[in-house]
Amino acid sequence: MPERAEIPAPVIVLVRPQLGENIGKAARAMLNFGLTELRLVAPRDGWPNPSAGPAAAGADIVLERAEVFETLADAVADCAHVYATTVRKRGVTKPVLTPEEAAQAVHREPGRSAYVFGPERSGLETDDVALARAIVTVPINPEFGSLNLAQAVILLAYEWSKNAGLEQPTVEDLLPPAPQEELEGMIAQLEELLQPAGYFRPESRAAATRRTLRNMLTKPGWNHFEVRTMRGVLSALRKGPRDLP
Repeated sequence: MPERAEIPAPVIVLVRPQLGENIGKAARAMLNFGLTELRLVAPRDGWPNPSAGPAAAGADIVLERAEVFETLADAVADCAHVYATTVRKRGVTKPVLTPEEAAQAVHREPGRSAYVFGPERSGLETDDVALARAIVTVPINPEFGSLNLAQAVILLAYEWSKNAGLEQPTVEDLLPPAPQEELEGMIAQLEELLQPAGYFRPESRAAATRRTLRNMLTKPGWNHFEVRTMRGVLSALRKGPRDLP
C-alpha cells in the first residue's frame, strides 16, 4: 500500500493588514508554533515594512519569506482548503469550525491549506469570506469580541501545532521521580527528628499521624535532588545552631 504524502503546514494569509507591528507580531506567533509561510494581501503601508522586524522578535525567517499579493484570490490560488477567521458569518452560509476542528481537518485533508485573517479594525469582508471553504471562529464574550491579529493567529497556530510533532520544551528538563528507597530514608529521618519532640503523641494516634505524614511526603513526586535537599535540611535541624564564622 503506497504511503500517504506528507501534508504541508498551512499558510497564514493576512488580508489588508494595517500596521507593520501587527505583521511582525503575527510572524512571531507563527514561528512559535512551527509555521513559516506568510502571505500578505495588499498591506496598507506596503512591504517590506520597517516596523515589522522589531515586533517579530527574531522571527526574521518568516518576514524574509513573506509574499505579497494584490488579491486574496491570488494569495490562495494554490490552496485546496481555505479557512476564513471571523467572529461572524457575515451573511455567508459556510461550515463553522472551532480552531481545533480546523486543525484536525488540515492534518487530515491532502493539499495546501490557508488560514485567512482580516484587517485589524474591520476583519474580513463578505467577499473575502465567500472565497473560503469554511469559517473558523471561537466562543468569545459577545460584549467584547475583539481579538488582535497576533492573538487570532496564535489560536489557530497553536491548535495546528498540537498534532505537528513539536517537542515540549520543558519535558527534557524534568527529572524522574526519586526511587522509593530514597523517599523511605527521608521519611525515616524526619520521624527520627520528630519522635523526641513528642510529635507522635498520644500513642493511640501515632499510626494515623505517621500515615498522614507519609501521604504528604509521597504526594508531590519528589525527584532525587529534592529528596537530597530535604534530607540536608533535616540534618541541619538535627545538628542545631552553629556558630557563624
